[in-house]
Amino acid sequence: MELILIEKVRNLGNLGDKVVVKPGYGRNYLLPQGKAVRANAANLAAFEARRAEYEARSQASFAEAEARKAKLEGASVTISAHASLEGKLYGSVGPREVAEALVAAGYTVNKGEVIQPEGAIRLVGEYDAQVALHADVHAAIKVIVVADK
Repeated sequence: MELILIEKVRNLGNLGDKVVVKPGYGRNYLLPQGKAVRANAANLAAFEARRAEYEARSQASFAEAEARKAKLEGASVTISAHASLEGKLYGSVGPREVAEALVAAGYTVNKGEVIQPEGAIRLVGEYDAQVALHADVHAAIKVIVVADK
């Protein structure tokens, strides 16, 4: 499936790139999310006519992500979880719990933006995570998991 990207997509391409993707990815993610349009003559002409608008929207999105990064960079959240005496959690701490802790701390984050490079947390301790605010903007945060009493 050939598409024209109308915003930057991580690991795929930049604004205006013509890309070939698998049909399911294009049909189920890129098209419904408004990240791309089908590559045909009419859509190509419409894209070129509105290119300045798309670029302005992309710049505004990038500037907003940079502002959020300035607030979020270096943030630390403490999450209390049920744990055994050895420090193993009964369950795990995933992106949803990290996002909820950040929201409770006053930041605007959703679970889809939280990236845990080591996967779900299953032990008590300090961990590094990232918040992907934009395709080019990532903020580093610290997640501290403690056993509840």
